[in-house]
Amino acid sequence: MKIVDITCHTLLVPDVRTDATSSAQDDIVVLIHTDEGITGIGETDVNPWIAKACIEARGTHTMGLGVKEMLIGEDPLDAPRLWEKLYTGSCMNGRRGAVICAMGALDMALWDIRGKAEGKPCWQLLGDAREDMVVPYASLQPMGESFDEYRDSLVAWAIKAKELGFKAGKMEVTLSGPYNHSGLNEPDERMTEVVAACRSAVGPDFVMMVDVQYTWDDVDTALRTLTDWKDLDIFFCETPLQIDNLAGYARLHEEAPMPIAAGEWQNTRHEFADLMDIGLVDVAQPDVGRVGGLTEAMRVCEMAAERGRLIVPHCWKTGIGISASLHMAAVTPHCPFIEFMPAELCDSLLRKELVQDELRIEDGKLAFPEKPGLGIEINEDALRKYHVE
Repeated sequence: MKIVDITCHTLLVPDVRTDATSSAQDDIVVLIHTDEGITGIGETDVNPWIAKACIEARGTHTMGLGVKEMLIGEDPLDAPRLWEKLYTGSCMNGRRGAVICAMGALDMALWDIRGKAEGKPCWQLLGDAREDMVVPYASLQPMGESFDEYRDSLVAWAIKAKELGFKAGKMEVTLSGPYNHSGLNEPDERMTEVVAACRSAVGPDFVMMVDVQYTWDDVDTALRTLTDWKDLDIFFCETPLQIDNLAGYARLHEEAPMPIAAGEWQNTRHEFADLMDIGLVDVAQPDVGRVGGLTEAMRVCEMAAERGRLIVPHCWKTGIGISASLHMAAVTPHCPFIEFMPAELCDSLLRKELVQDELRIEDGKLAFPEKPGLGIEINEDALRKYHVE
């Protein structure tokens, strides 16, 4: 089998809000075509035009080869070997950042091809299945032009998630900081009010995480608020500090009353080594697309196991990435949850329409996929509808 072509589809919803902190408004869908008629599907959570350029740019010398050029003519069935070829060949331009994200979409598509070729779901190719099913958590983003509307919106989402069968949820509580999209600028005490209201709404048996989106500049400020949450049973607090403040993360690991999670932006296992060994994060959050695909995500999972850390993958795109996350989790026993955004809990048109045969919750859990490859099918009408040049 040979790779004969790679096509990139840049997608954007109409009436995009550039002031929103949500990449669910755009996407890049990468299709790898083979001479045997099998097509692999991948996506990554990065600016789609940048990812497209990273894939399609021609190479000029041995340290800066073209990513697409390196794959054309290759056998797609050995994703780890091709990952190393792409990483080494693009090293001068890549190593981290957008090139690794683009490689993540390609690697995802390569695993999809192999699964389809062998008639097996990807998780059967990645390792031994865990004994228990995977638990999804609802990722909840509030709306509102006032503080009361913001709080009440998040509480309503949390209640709806529980009604839909979720046993866990992550509350986005960002009332200040660089990625505050609410338009509000409230003191940190009001964050505690929101978190407490959500805990009261879902009750003590619901696993609750909180994402504060890099809101605090320093550890002392973060600890003043996080300490107030010590009796609210928070499973983890996600990205409390700017991601390069590894010394600050290490101190939060020692002093915060709940585990600390981070890693949604990290590229490659090398950045996760810094995050876990220097930053001492308790919960590593590889995004399968951004970290470099399933090949690199599985390496991060192995690193976390060696260090006694949990894996809870980040996934804020469509059913393509969610499926990839589930395949990874199916062979990762130290992955207690995956991020899951069903259509009922979001307003993203891409999330609702792009992928057919999406996963469904049964008794608060997700069964392992049974279809070959990633087990998903693209809605061609949606691919054409949201395609932009």
